[in-house]
Amino acid sequence: MTNREFLTEYVSAFTHSLVQSGVKKAVISPGSRSTPLAYAFMKQQGIETYRQIDERSAGFYALGLAKASNSPVVLVCTSGTAAANYFPAIVEAFYARVPLLVVTADRPHELREVGAPQAINQINLFGSHVKWSADLPLPEQSNRLEFLKRHLSRAAAMAETAPKGPVHLNVPFREPLGIDFNQQYESEGELYRFESSQQLTDEAAAFLQEVFSQSRGLLIAGENTAQVSTRQWEFIRRLGWPVLADPLSNLRSNVPEDLKGMIIDSYDALLKSEKFADSMVPEAVVRIGPQPVSKPLSLFLMKTRPARYVVIDESPLLRDPQSAVTHHIQQHSAVLWEMSLAAKSPSPYLEKWTKAGELMRETMSAHCQQELDEGVLAKAFFDELDGCDLTVSSSMPIRDADTYFQVTQRDVGIYANRGANGIDGVVSTAFGIQAANKRPGYLLIGDLALLHDMNGLLASKLQAADMTVVVMNNDGGGIFSYLPQSKEERYYEELFGTPTGIQFKAAAELYDAEYFSAETVEELQAALRTPKEKAVRIIEVATDRANNVTVHRKLWSRLDEGLSTWS
Repeated sequence: MTNREFLTEYVSAFTHSLVQSGVKKAVISPGSRSTPLAYAFMKQQGIETYRQIDERSAGFYALGLAKASNSPVVLVCTSGTAAANYFPAIVEAFYARVPLLVVTADRPHELREVGAPQAINQINLFGSHVKWSADLPLPEQSNRLEFLKRHLSRAAAMAETAPKGPVHLNVPFREPLGIDFNQQYESEGELYRFESSQQLTDEAAAFLQEVFSQSRGLLIAGENTAQVSTRQWEFIRRLGWPVLADPLSNLRSNVPEDLKGMIIDSYDALLKSEKFADSMVPEAVVRIGPQPVSKPLSLFLMKTRPARYVVIDESPLLRDPQSAVTHHIQQHSAVLWEMSLAAKSPSPYLEKWTKAGELMRETMSAHCQQELDEGVLAKAFFDELDGCDLTVSSSMPIRDADTYFQVTQRDVGIYANRGANGIDGVVSTAFGIQAANKRPGYLLIGDLALLHDMNGLLASKLQAADMTVVVMNNDGGGIFSYLPQSKEERYYEELFGTPTGIQFKAAAELYDAEYFSAETVEELQAALRTPKEKAVRIIEVATDRANNVTVHRKLWSRLDEGLSTWS
């Protein structure tokens, strides 16, 4: 495909996606850099175009269109001060809550800040007077159109979601700027968004009933900080689908006895088996909450690309890193629990997931009796918990929770900072959670993350606290040992391993915390079972990074061998 052909496809996908999102009007001001978009809007069926030479007037003209129609209107202009002339109308739209989609063409990155004509800094040009702003990538064949189409759907949803208002999309173009008017655009992989409302619309409810009638369906549950209700368990019971439950979904704890086989806690390990994954392609997927931490699950969804992949999320900012979602229902997931579903008989698809989960439990039990590493120690830690809250750090702790925290009837709330997935502030977050819930708190953390927020331990000196910190000290960044960087020995330890040689006994003394050290399961269990005498207890568990990788991979290999005999 030539650059001209791809540019044509790009701007055609741009305008088509806006039509799919319910946009029907566009106001265009003439200019060179916006040529591809202007052409695309003029030839796009389903969009009525208006022209206004002066951008300041164009902005208010679009404001009037949007105000009267109560639907989003597109504004298109060239780069430079043309975009700045939209500002007064954007300010008015923001405070009057009028939906506008402001599309400013821009110079490519190599012409920014080098004195090129009509090139000003257009990124976040309108500051806090727009609800959302994005600088889109250049139209190049290496860029996926799914990304573009989902950003446009998000922009339209943001503009229309209460409180309504303007959003800004900055679109760079590289010359030549012409398109092929004879080239036809064939849409595929479009995202369908159901209208946001207080309750499920009749259209959305009917659609979900049809989706839930599928026998090969998956319910994916991401992070959830709310308490799991009786109605939610009853919904899962009637749905009859396997539930791939992220550890942060809180669907792995307090599980009713009759649902233990439906809650799949081992999907991350199971989907590492290519043969098993290929045999478990779903007809439909419904996800509540954000995307789970599991990378194998993400790869599985990218590869299978289910025909119906529905996300239920109250925000217009659809979380879809794989660009695989087909339908977005902008609602809180709690609307599901009110749906009336006829109870289903167990399907062969569910039975196969349940059987695989049982195999994983058997494999893990045997593995933990034969091996010792961070994962085995983490499981021993998890198995001691009840009537408490557990905070897990990013990097290896959250992944070990995903693999080793199994479905249980014990009462354990699990929390983590997965918004940006960083390792900073984890100690302080754990103390905040413990203070809010007023029951024993536990923290699983690595040595580097503990170093990042060691002063968070001061919380116990300033207010009441009840915290046990289990720090897996593998002397550096353990997660990098699983990544491709580990295969390049040059500079690996200096840049990624980053050993510090630090132990935390002195830190425990500094913050007046109890201190235990452990290297075996028995030592860890003994430390956890010792009655606490102080507000904070630190248990330092010494592990070896290389051994952790070897033993983790042994578990996955043993599971793959077991699956190969029956899947």
